[in-house]
Amino acid sequence: MKIDIKKSLKPVNYMNAMTFLENRVEKVYQRESNELVWLLEHPSIFTAGKRYSDNEIIDKKIKIKKTQRGGKITWHGPGQLICYFVIDLNRRKKDIRKFINLIEKTIIETLKQYKITSFSDRNNVGIWVKDKQKIKKVGAIGIRIKKWVAYHGFSINISNTLNEYKKIIPCGIKEREVTNLKLIKNQCYINLGQKIIFNFSKNLKS
Repeated sequence: MKIDIKKSLKPVNYMNAMTFLENRVEKVYQRESNELVWLLEHPSIFTAGKRYSDNEIIDKKIKIKKTQRGGKITWHGPGQLICYFVIDLNRRKKDIRKFINLIEKTIIETLKQYKITSFSDRNNVGIWVKDKQKIKKVGAIGIRIKKWVAYHGFSINISNTLNEYKKIIPCGIKEREVTNLKLIKNQCYINLGQKIIFNFSKNLKS
Protein backbone atom coordinates (compact mmCIF):
# COMPACT_ATOMS: atom_id res chain seq x y z
CA MET A 1 0.00 0.00 0.00
CA LYS A 2 1.73 3.12 -1.22
CA ILE A 3 1.31 6.33 0.77
CA ASP A 4 1.81 9.70 -0.90
CA ILE A 5 3.58 12.31 1.23
CA LYS A 6 2.47 15.91 0.74
CA LYS A 7 4.13 18.91 2.44
CA SER A 8 2.74 22.42 2.10
CA LEU A 9 5.24 25.19 2.81
CA LYS A 10 2.67 28.00 2.88
CA PRO A 11 -0.40 28.09 5.19
CA VAL A 12 -3.37 26.28 3.64
CA ASN A 13 -6.94 27.58 3.81
CA TYR A 14 -8.97 25.25 6.03
CA MET A 15 -11.92 24.75 3.69
CA ASN A 16 -9.62 24.15 0.72
CA ALA A 17 -7.90 21.45 2.75
CA MET A 18 -11.22 19.82 3.67
CA THR A 19 -12.34 19.78 0.03
CA PHE A 20 -9.07 18.17 -0.98
CA LEU A 21 -9.39 15.49 1.73
CA GLU A 22 -13.02 14.69 0.89
CA ASN A 23 -12.13 14.20 -2.76
CA ARG A 24 -9.14 12.05 -1.87
CA VAL A 25 -11.24 9.82 0.42
CA GLU A 26 -13.47 8.80 -2.47
CA LYS A 27 -10.49 8.19 -4.76
CA VAL A 28 -8.73 6.07 -2.13
CA TYR A 29 -11.90 4.06 -1.52
CA GLN A 30 -12.25 3.43 -5.26
CA ARG A 31 -8.53 2.46 -5.43
CA GLU A 32 -7.93 5.32 -7.87
CA SER A 33 -5.39 7.11 -5.65
CA ASN A 34 -2.76 6.18 -3.09
CA GLU A 35 -3.28 6.81 0.60
CA LEU A 36 -2.05 10.17 1.85
CA VAL A 37 -0.14 11.84 4.68
CA TRP A 38 -0.13 15.64 4.44
CA LEU A 39 1.84 18.09 6.62
CA LEU A 40 0.73 21.71 6.74
CA GLU A 41 -0.21 24.77 8.77
CA HIS A 42 -3.50 26.68 8.75
CA PRO A 43 -4.11 30.40 9.15
CA SER A 44 -5.81 31.12 12.47
CA ILE A 45 -9.19 29.34 12.68
CA PHE A 46 -11.50 27.80 15.29
CA THR A 47 -13.07 24.49 14.25
CA ALA A 48 -15.78 22.44 15.91
CA GLY A 49 -16.28 18.69 15.69
CA LYS A 50 -19.64 16.96 15.75
CA ARG A 51 -19.76 16.69 19.57
CA TYR A 52 -19.17 20.35 20.40
CA SER A 53 -21.52 22.46 22.52
CA ASP A 54 -22.14 26.22 22.32
CA ASN A 55 -21.26 26.62 26.00
CA GLU A 56 -17.67 25.69 25.12
CA ILE A 57 -17.33 29.05 23.34
CA ILE A 58 -16.14 31.60 25.91
CA ASP A 59 -15.64 34.56 23.56
CA LYS A 60 -18.94 34.77 21.69
CA LYS A 61 -17.40 37.12 19.08
CA ILE A 62 -15.22 34.44 17.51
CA LYS A 63 -16.28 32.61 14.35
CA ILE A 64 -16.46 28.83 14.49
CA LYS A 65 -16.16 26.56 11.47
CA LYS A 66 -18.27 23.43 11.94
CA THR A 67 -16.68 20.25 10.61
CA GLN A 68 -17.52 16.57 10.08
CA ARG A 69 -14.66 15.28 12.25
CA GLY A 70 -15.09 13.79 15.69
CA GLY A 71 -14.34 15.75 18.84
CA LYS A 72 -15.21 19.24 20.03
CA ILE A 73 -13.77 22.76 19.60
CA THR A 74 -10.12 23.48 18.91
CA TRP A 75 -7.95 26.17 17.33
CA HIS A 76 -5.45 25.89 14.47
CA GLY A 77 -2.91 28.49 13.47
CA PRO A 78 0.72 29.46 12.79
CA GLY A 79 3.33 27.57 14.79
CA GLN A 80 1.22 24.42 14.93
CA LEU A 81 2.05 21.32 12.88
CA ILE A 82 -0.96 19.63 11.34
CA CYS A 83 -0.83 16.11 9.94
CA TYR A 84 -3.80 15.17 7.81
CA PHE A 85 -4.17 11.70 6.37
CA VAL A 86 -6.39 9.52 4.22
CA ILE A 87 -5.86 5.90 5.30
CA ASP A 88 -7.90 2.97 4.01
CA LEU A 89 -8.91 0.73 6.92
CA ASN A 90 -10.55 -1.64 4.43
CA ARG A 91 -7.01 -2.80 3.68
CA ARG A 92 -6.12 -2.98 7.36
CA LYS A 93 -8.02 -3.89 10.51
CA LYS A 94 -11.40 -2.17 10.76
CA ASP A 95 -10.66 -1.10 14.31
CA ILE A 96 -11.07 2.61 15.06
CA ARG A 97 -9.71 2.38 18.61
CA LYS A 98 -6.60 0.60 17.37
CA PHE A 99 -6.11 3.29 14.72
CA ILE A 100 -6.36 6.07 17.31
CA ASN A 101 -3.85 4.17 19.47
CA LEU A 102 -1.53 4.04 16.46
CA ILE A 103 -1.74 7.84 16.09
CA GLU A 104 -1.09 8.33 19.80
CA LYS A 105 1.88 5.97 19.64
CA THR A 106 3.28 7.88 16.66
CA ILE A 107 3.22 11.23 18.48
CA ILE A 108 4.54 9.80 21.76
CA GLU A 109 7.43 8.05 19.99
CA THR A 110 8.29 11.20 18.07
CA LEU A 111 8.31 13.46 21.13
CA LYS A 112 10.47 10.92 22.94
CA GLN A 113 13.12 11.54 20.26
CA TYR A 114 13.18 15.11 21.57
CA LYS A 115 13.53 13.90 25.18
CA ILE A 116 9.92 14.88 25.93
CA THR A 117 7.79 12.41 27.87
CA SER A 118 4.16 12.44 26.78
CA PHE A 119 1.20 10.13 27.20
CA SER A 120 -2.34 9.42 26.06
CA ASP A 121 -5.49 9.39 28.17
CA ARG A 122 -8.24 6.89 27.46
CA ASN A 123 -10.88 9.32 28.75
CA ASN A 124 -9.54 12.40 26.95
CA VAL A 125 -8.30 11.78 23.42
CA GLY A 126 -5.06 13.58 22.63
CA ILE A 127 -1.46 13.76 23.76
CA TRP A 128 -0.55 15.14 27.17
CA VAL A 129 2.55 16.18 29.12
CA LYS A 130 3.18 16.85 32.78
CA ASP A 131 4.51 20.39 33.10
CA LYS A 132 5.14 22.00 36.49
CA GLN A 133 2.90 19.45 38.21
CA LYS A 134 0.05 20.16 35.79
CA ILE A 135 -1.19 17.92 32.98
CA LYS A 136 -1.34 19.94 29.75
CA LYS A 137 -2.36 19.12 26.20
CA VAL A 138 0.22 19.36 23.43
CA GLY A 139 -1.42 17.27 20.69
CA ALA A 140 -5.02 17.05 19.46
CA ILE A 141 -6.58 14.23 17.44
CA GLY A 142 -9.77 14.36 15.37
CA ILE A 143 -10.72 11.74 12.80
CA ARG A 144 -13.68 10.76 10.68
CA ILE A 145 -14.43 7.39 9.10
CA LYS A 146 -16.19 7.23 5.74
CA LYS A 147 -16.65 3.85 4.04
CA TRP A 148 -13.90 2.64 6.41
CA VAL A 149 -11.47 5.25 5.09
CA ALA A 150 -10.03 7.30 7.97
CA TYR A 151 -9.27 10.96 7.41
CA HIS A 152 -8.78 14.37 9.05
CA GLY A 153 -5.80 13.99 11.41
CA PHE A 154 -3.89 15.42 14.35
CA SER A 155 -2.04 18.55 15.37
CA ILE A 156 1.00 19.25 17.55
CA ASN A 157 1.59 22.61 19.17
CA ILE A 158 5.17 23.72 18.52
CA SER A 159 5.53 27.48 18.93
CA ASN A 160 1.99 28.77 18.45
CA THR A 161 0.28 31.34 20.65
CA LEU A 162 -1.82 29.97 23.50
CA ASN A 163 -4.00 33.08 23.78
CA GLU A 164 -6.58 31.81 21.29
CA TYR A 165 -7.32 28.82 23.52
CA LYS A 166 -8.57 31.23 26.21
CA LYS A 167 -11.53 32.05 23.97
CA ILE A 168 -12.82 28.46 24.04
CA ILE A 169 -12.85 25.37 26.23
CA PRO A 170 -10.35 23.36 24.15
CA CYS A 171 -11.77 19.93 23.28
CA GLY A 172 -14.43 20.53 25.95
CA ILE A 173 -11.99 19.91 28.83
CA LYS A 174 -12.20 22.66 31.49
CA GLU A 175 -9.75 21.34 34.05
CA ARG A 176 -6.66 21.01 31.85
CA GLU A 177 -4.52 23.60 30.09
CA VAL A 178 -2.87 23.66 26.67
CA THR A 179 0.85 24.14 26.04
CA ASN A 180 3.38 23.95 23.21
CA LEU A 181 6.70 22.19 22.69
CA LYS A 182 8.79 25.37 22.89
CA LEU A 183 7.48 26.05 26.39
CA ILE A 184 8.14 22.47 27.46
CA LYS A 185 11.66 22.29 26.03
CA ASN A 186 13.15 25.19 24.10
CA GLN A 187 14.96 23.42 21.28
CA CYS A 188 14.86 23.12 17.50
CA TYR A 189 11.85 21.25 16.09
CA ILE A 190 12.53 21.85 12.41
CA ASN A 191 12.62 18.10 11.65
CA LEU A 192 9.52 17.22 13.69
CA GLY A 193 7.36 16.72 10.62
CA GLN A 194 9.84 14.38 9.00
CA LYS A 195 10.05 12.28 12.16
CA ILE A 196 6.25 12.15 12.37
CA ILE A 197 6.06 10.86 8.79
CA PHE A 198 8.70 8.20 9.47
CA ASN A 199 7.06 6.94 12.68
CA PHE A 200 3.52 7.07 11.29
CA SER A 201 4.54 5.12 8.18
CA LYS A 202 6.41 2.57 10.29
CA ASN A 203 3.44 2.06 12.64
CA LEU A 204 1.01 1.67 9.75
CA LYS A 205 3.13 -1.19 8.42
CA SER A 206 3.31 -3.03 11.75
